[in-house]
Amino acid sequence: MKSVRKPPRLPSTQRYLPIAEIRDDTVVLKDGSVRAVLLVSSVNFALKSSEEQTATVQGYISFLNSLDFPLQIVIQSRRFIIDHYLADLAAREKTQMNDLLRIQMADYRQFIQELVSLGEIVSKRFYVAIPYSPVSDKNKSLLSRVSDTFALSRIVRLKEARFREYRLGLDKRVAHVRSGLVAMGIAAAELDTQSLIELFYATYNPDVAMTEKAPEVGKVEIEA
Repeated sequence: MKSVRKPPRLPSTQRYLPIAEIRDDTVVLKDGSVRAVLLVSSVNFALKSSEEQTATVQGYISFLNSLDFPLQIVIQSRRFIIDHYLADLAAREKTQMNDLLRIQMADYRQFIQELVSLGEIVSKRFYVAIPYSPVSDKNKSLLSRVSDTFALSRIVRLKEARFREYRLGLDKRVAHVRSGLVAMGIAAAELDTQSLIELFYATYNPDVAMTEKAPEVGKVEIEA
């Protein structure tokens, strides 16, 4: 009896991502550094008076000058999915006993459907990624850094004591950034573990994310 050779297992996408793990509201990268991500509100600059615009610009300049570490500002556009909302309206419409309200709900649902069909409606979200990397990587060669990025066996698993130390330093930076944003009238909320998973899931799987939700914390399979 001939043995059947199993097809080689293709490498997981995780092999090519810089993320080692996500835990305790923190993104741990394969180089040992950590990240926190803030979801921030936007400001309608065009609707402000000239004095308010000047004050906003000056506040932004002061905020940037107060930083002694790098950060990343990301604007992400996503297609606005309202299928569940329309389905909920249809269900409410069927159970509505008032004829006038039922007609109004039907008209409203049709209006929303026609509005969306005219063009793709996108929603924008604004994020600020805050890094903390106490270990310098300058002395490593390019080949070494590439090897560290792609070798799954070298994924950094920070020890709990060191992770807490890094997180403490990261918390100080998060507090500083949030206070600077609040001074400009911008609200900011730090993403928790589940929100971080959903963010990166939608970022790396934009098409799949529209139909399938990201897995919950504790149900994510991580290659070792």
